[in-house]
Amino acid sequence: MTFIDLLRAAERQNDSLLCVGFDPEPAKFPAALRGDASRIYDFCAAIVDATADLAIAFKPQIAYFAAHRAEDQLERLMAHMRSVAPQVPVILDAKRGDIGSTAEQYAKEAFERYGADAVTLSPFMGFDSIQPYLKYHGKGAFLLCRTSNPGGDDLQNQRLSGVEGAPLLYEHIARLAQGPWNLNGQLGLVVGATYPAEIERVRAVAPTLPLLIPGVGAQGGDAVATVRAGWRAVNGETVAPIVVNSSRAILYASSGDDFAQAARREAIKTRDVLHAAKAA
Repeated sequence: MTFIDLLRAAERQNDSLLCVGFDPEPAKFPAALRGDASRIYDFCAAIVDATADLAIAFKPQIAYFAAHRAEDQLERLMAHMRSVAPQVPVILDAKRGDIGSTAEQYAKEAFERYGADAVTLSPFMGFDSIQPYLKYHGKGAFLLCRTSNPGGDDLQNQRLSGVEGAPLLYEHIARLAQGPWNLNGQLGLVVGATYPAEIERVRAVAPTLPLLIPGVGAQGGDAVATVRAGWRAVNGETVAPIVVNSSRAILYASSGDDFAQAARREAIKTRDVLHAAKAA
Protein backbone atom coordinates (compact mmCIF):
# COMPACT_ATOMS: atom_id res chain seq x y z
CA MET A 1 0.00 0.00 0.00
CA THR A 2 1.18 3.53 -0.72
CA PHE A 3 1.31 6.18 1.96
CA ILE A 4 -1.92 7.73 0.63
CA ASP A 5 -3.60 4.30 0.73
CA LEU A 6 -2.45 3.82 4.33
CA LEU A 7 -3.73 7.26 5.26
CA ARG A 8 -7.17 6.67 3.79
CA ALA A 9 -7.40 3.22 5.37
CA ALA A 10 -6.39 4.56 8.80
CA GLU A 11 -8.99 7.32 8.54
CA ARG A 12 -11.68 4.71 7.87
CA GLN A 13 -10.53 2.09 10.37
CA ASN A 14 -9.94 4.47 13.29
CA ASP A 15 -12.62 6.96 12.20
CA SER A 16 -10.05 9.66 12.80
CA LEU A 17 -8.32 12.75 11.44
CA LEU A 18 -6.07 12.98 14.51
CA CYS A 19 -2.31 12.67 14.19
CA VAL A 20 -0.52 12.00 17.47
CA GLY A 21 2.80 13.85 17.52
CA PHE A 22 5.81 12.70 19.53
CA ASP A 23 7.96 15.56 20.82
CA PRO A 24 9.44 13.90 23.92
CA GLU A 25 10.97 16.23 26.51
CA PRO A 26 12.30 14.26 29.51
CA ALA A 27 11.92 17.31 31.76
CA LYS A 28 8.14 17.07 31.20
CA PHE A 29 7.83 13.33 31.75
CA PRO A 30 5.75 11.99 34.65
CA ALA A 31 7.53 11.83 37.98
CA ALA A 32 8.70 8.22 37.68
CA LEU A 33 10.47 8.98 34.37
CA ARG A 34 11.22 12.70 34.67
CA GLY A 35 14.61 13.88 33.48
CA ASP A 36 15.71 10.42 32.29
CA ALA A 37 16.44 10.56 28.56
CA SER A 38 17.06 6.80 28.52
CA ARG A 39 13.30 6.36 29.08
CA ILE A 40 12.17 8.24 25.97
CA TYR A 41 11.22 4.99 24.26
CA ASP A 42 9.28 3.75 27.28
CA PHE A 43 7.31 7.00 27.53
CA CYS A 44 6.51 7.20 23.82
CA ALA A 45 5.72 3.49 23.44
CA ALA A 46 3.12 3.77 26.21
CA ILE A 47 1.45 6.64 24.34
CA VAL A 48 1.50 4.60 21.11
CA ASP A 49 -0.20 1.68 22.88
CA ALA A 50 -2.83 4.03 24.34
CA THR A 51 -3.71 5.75 21.05
CA ALA A 52 -3.13 3.11 18.35
CA ASP A 53 -6.84 2.77 17.63
CA LEU A 54 -7.48 6.53 17.64
CA ALA A 55 -4.96 7.98 15.17
CA ILE A 56 -4.84 8.56 11.44
CA ALA A 57 -1.05 8.88 11.76
CA PHE A 58 1.84 9.10 14.21
CA LYS A 59 4.42 11.89 13.83
CA PRO A 60 7.72 11.63 15.74
CA GLN A 61 9.83 14.80 15.61
CA ILE A 62 13.41 13.71 15.02
CA ALA A 63 15.09 16.65 16.81
CA TYR A 64 13.56 15.66 20.16
CA PHE A 65 15.29 12.31 19.87
CA ALA A 66 18.59 13.46 18.35
CA ALA A 67 19.07 16.16 21.01
CA HIS A 68 19.25 13.41 23.63
CA ARG A 69 21.34 11.00 21.54
CA ALA A 70 18.21 8.85 21.37
CA GLU A 71 18.16 7.94 17.69
CA ASP A 72 18.38 4.26 18.67
CA GLN A 73 15.26 4.75 20.78
CA LEU A 74 13.54 6.35 17.77
CA GLU A 75 14.41 3.27 15.70
CA ARG A 76 12.88 1.06 18.39
CA LEU A 77 9.83 3.30 18.58
CA MET A 78 9.26 3.18 14.82
CA ALA A 79 9.49 -0.61 14.94
CA HIS A 80 7.04 -0.66 17.85
CA MET A 81 4.59 1.52 15.93
CA ARG A 82 4.70 -0.84 12.98
CA SER A 83 4.23 -3.82 15.27
CA VAL A 84 1.29 -2.67 17.40
CA ALA A 85 -0.37 -0.33 14.88
CA PRO A 86 0.48 -1.47 11.35
CA GLN A 87 -2.65 0.30 10.11
CA VAL A 88 -1.35 3.72 11.25
CA PRO A 89 1.17 5.40 8.91
CA VAL A 90 4.19 7.11 10.45
CA ILE A 91 5.34 10.57 9.35
CA LEU A 92 8.93 11.40 10.30
CA ASP A 93 8.94 15.11 11.07
CA ALA A 94 12.43 16.07 9.95
CA LYS A 95 11.88 19.14 7.72
CA ARG A 96 14.91 18.26 5.64
CA GLY A 97 15.97 20.47 2.74
CA ASP A 98 19.31 20.11 0.98
CA ILE A 99 20.94 19.52 -2.41
CA GLY A 100 20.31 16.31 -4.30
CA SER A 101 23.27 14.22 -3.15
CA THR A 102 22.68 15.09 0.50
CA ALA A 103 18.93 14.67 0.06
CA GLU A 104 19.60 11.11 -1.10
CA GLN A 105 21.20 10.40 2.28
CA TYR A 106 18.37 12.05 4.20
CA ALA A 107 15.86 10.00 2.19
CA LYS A 108 17.77 6.85 3.03
CA GLU A 109 17.74 7.85 6.70
CA ALA A 110 13.97 8.46 6.74
CA PHE A 111 12.81 5.50 4.69
CA GLU A 112 15.49 2.84 5.17
CA ARG A 113 16.95 3.50 8.62
CA TYR A 114 13.73 4.55 10.35
CA GLY A 115 11.17 2.93 8.05
CA ALA A 116 8.93 6.00 7.89
CA ASP A 117 5.95 6.06 5.57
CA ALA A 118 6.35 9.80 4.92
CA VAL A 119 8.66 12.67 5.81
CA THR A 120 8.37 16.45 6.13
CA LEU A 121 10.58 18.54 3.84
CA SER A 122 11.50 22.16 3.22
CA PRO A 123 10.99 22.96 -0.48
CA PHE A 124 13.00 26.17 -0.58
CA MET A 125 15.99 24.69 -2.43
CA GLY A 126 13.74 23.60 -5.28
CA PHE A 127 12.61 20.39 -6.91
CA ASP A 128 16.02 18.73 -7.09
CA SER A 129 16.06 18.74 -3.28
CA ILE A 130 12.69 16.92 -3.26
CA GLN A 131 13.21 14.44 -6.07
CA PRO A 132 15.41 11.90 -4.19
CA TYR A 133 12.54 11.21 -1.78
CA LEU A 134 10.14 10.55 -4.64
CA LYS A 135 12.33 7.69 -5.85
CA TYR A 136 10.98 5.64 -2.94
CA HIS A 137 7.83 4.19 -4.44
CA GLY A 138 4.77 4.59 -2.29
CA LYS A 139 6.39 6.85 0.29
CA GLY A 140 5.01 10.31 1.02
CA ALA A 141 6.57 13.75 1.43
CA PHE A 142 4.89 16.77 3.05
CA LEU A 143 6.31 20.10 1.89
CA LEU A 144 6.33 23.09 4.22
CA CYS A 145 3.79 25.49 2.74
CA ARG A 146 2.09 27.82 5.26
CA THR A 147 3.48 27.03 8.68
CA SER A 148 1.92 27.92 12.04
CA ASN A 149 4.80 29.96 13.44
CA PRO A 150 4.52 33.80 13.36
CA GLY A 151 7.79 34.10 11.43
CA GLY A 152 6.24 32.23 8.53
CA ASP A 153 5.04 35.63 7.28
CA ASP A 154 8.64 36.65 6.60
CA LEU A 155 8.74 34.51 3.45
CA GLN A 156 5.63 32.41 2.96
CA ASN A 157 3.19 35.32 2.90
CA GLN A 158 5.19 37.43 0.45
CA ARG A 159 3.88 37.99 -3.06
CA LEU A 160 6.04 36.84 -5.96
CA SER A 161 6.77 39.23 -8.78
CA GLY A 162 7.42 38.02 -12.28
CA VAL A 163 5.13 34.99 -11.82
CA GLU A 164 1.80 34.77 -13.62
CA GLY A 165 -0.98 35.89 -11.32
CA ALA A 166 1.56 37.09 -8.74
CA PRO A 167 0.69 34.49 -6.09
CA LEU A 168 1.90 34.51 -2.53
CA LEU A 169 4.88 32.22 -2.01
CA TYR A 170 2.87 29.62 -0.10
CA GLU A 171 0.30 29.54 -2.92
CA HIS A 172 3.08 28.99 -5.45
CA ILE A 173 4.42 26.06 -3.42
CA ALA A 174 0.91 24.57 -3.30
CA ARG A 175 0.57 24.90 -7.09
CA LEU A 176 3.91 23.19 -7.67
CA ALA A 177 3.02 20.36 -5.28
CA GLN A 178 -0.39 19.85 -6.85
CA GLY A 179 1.06 20.01 -10.35
CA PRO A 180 4.51 19.49 -11.89
CA TRP A 181 6.37 18.35 -8.78
CA ASN A 182 3.86 15.62 -7.88
CA LEU A 183 5.23 13.06 -10.30
CA ASN A 184 3.87 9.95 -8.62
CA GLY A 185 1.12 11.33 -6.43
CA GLN A 186 3.39 11.29 -3.36
CA LEU A 187 3.27 14.91 -2.18
CA GLY A 188 1.31 16.65 0.54
CA LEU A 189 1.56 20.04 2.21
CA VAL A 190 2.12 21.33 5.74
CA VAL A 191 -0.33 24.11 6.67
CA GLY A 192 -0.70 25.43 10.21
CA ALA A 193 -4.00 25.23 12.08
CA THR A 194 -3.49 28.79 13.30
CA TYR A 195 -4.39 30.09 9.81
CA PRO A 196 -7.71 28.43 8.83
CA ALA A 197 -8.43 30.98 6.07
CA GLU A 198 -5.11 30.11 4.48
CA ILE A 199 -5.78 26.39 4.85
CA GLU A 200 -8.88 27.04 2.75
CA ARG A 201 -6.81 28.94 0.19
CA VAL A 202 -4.27 26.11 -0.01
CA ARG A 203 -7.09 23.62 -0.41
CA ALA A 204 -8.46 25.65 -3.33
CA VAL A 205 -5.06 25.61 -5.03
CA ALA A 206 -4.30 21.97 -4.15
CA PRO A 207 -7.71 20.28 -4.10
CA THR A 208 -6.55 16.67 -3.81
CA LEU A 209 -3.34 16.76 -1.77
CA PRO A 210 -3.19 15.49 1.81
CA LEU A 211 -2.59 18.29 4.30
CA LEU A 212 -0.57 17.85 7.48
CA ILE A 213 -1.94 20.43 9.89
CA PRO A 214 -0.01 21.10 13.11
CA GLY A 215 -1.02 23.66 15.69
CA VAL A 216 -4.14 22.12 17.29
CA GLY A 217 -3.94 21.81 21.06
CA ALA A 218 -1.10 23.58 22.83
CA GLN A 219 -0.56 26.00 19.93
CA GLY A 220 -4.18 27.13 20.03
CA GLY A 221 -5.39 26.15 16.57
CA ASP A 222 -9.16 25.86 16.12
CA ALA A 223 -9.93 22.19 15.40
CA VAL A 224 -13.39 22.82 13.96
CA ALA A 225 -12.25 25.66 11.69
CA THR A 226 -9.35 23.50 10.55
CA VAL A 227 -11.57 20.64 9.42
CA ARG A 228 -14.03 22.94 7.69
CA ALA A 229 -11.21 24.64 5.82
CA GLY A 230 -9.25 21.58 4.75
CA TRP A 231 -11.25 18.36 4.67
CA ARG A 232 -13.19 17.53 1.52
CA ALA A 233 -15.43 14.56 0.74
CA VAL A 234 -17.86 13.42 -1.94
CA ASN A 235 -20.78 11.23 -0.86
CA GLY A 236 -19.08 10.73 2.47
CA GLU A 237 -15.81 9.50 0.93
CA THR A 238 -12.71 11.57 1.63
CA VAL A 239 -11.14 13.02 -1.51
CA ALA A 240 -8.73 15.41 0.19
CA PRO A 241 -7.33 13.93 3.42
CA ILE A 242 -6.19 16.04 6.35
CA VAL A 243 -3.90 14.93 9.15
CA VAL A 244 -4.48 17.17 12.17
CA ASN A 245 -1.59 16.94 14.61
CA SER A 246 -1.64 17.36 18.37
CA SER A 247 1.54 16.68 20.34
CA ARG A 248 2.00 18.31 23.73
CA ALA A 249 -1.68 18.36 24.69
CA ILE A 250 -1.76 14.57 24.38
CA LEU A 251 1.75 13.66 25.55
CA TYR A 252 1.57 15.73 28.71
CA ALA A 253 -2.12 15.38 29.55
CA SER A 254 -1.03 14.16 33.00
CA SER A 255 2.18 14.31 35.02
CA GLY A 256 1.20 11.28 37.05
CA ASP A 257 1.45 7.53 36.61
CA ASP A 258 -1.79 7.66 34.62
CA PHE A 259 -0.09 9.61 31.79
CA ALA A 260 -0.93 7.02 29.12
CA GLN A 261 -4.59 6.80 30.16
CA ALA A 262 -4.78 10.61 30.27
CA ALA A 263 -3.21 10.77 26.80
CA ARG A 264 -5.88 8.40 25.55
CA ARG A 265 -8.67 10.52 27.05
CA GLU A 266 -7.26 13.67 25.45
CA ALA A 267 -6.83 11.90 22.11
CA ILE A 268 -10.43 10.67 22.20
CA LYS A 269 -11.65 14.18 22.98
CA THR A 270 -9.71 15.72 20.11
CA ARG A 271 -10.62 12.96 17.67
CA ASP A 272 -14.30 13.37 18.50
CA VAL A 273 -14.16 17.15 18.01
CA LEU A 274 -12.54 16.66 14.60
CA HIS A 275 -15.07 14.00 13.66
CA ALA A 276 -18.00 16.20 14.62
CA ALA A 277 -16.60 19.04 12.53
CA LYS A 278 -16.84 16.88 9.40
CA ALA A 279 -20.62 17.01 9.69
CA ALA A 280 -20.80 20.69 10.63
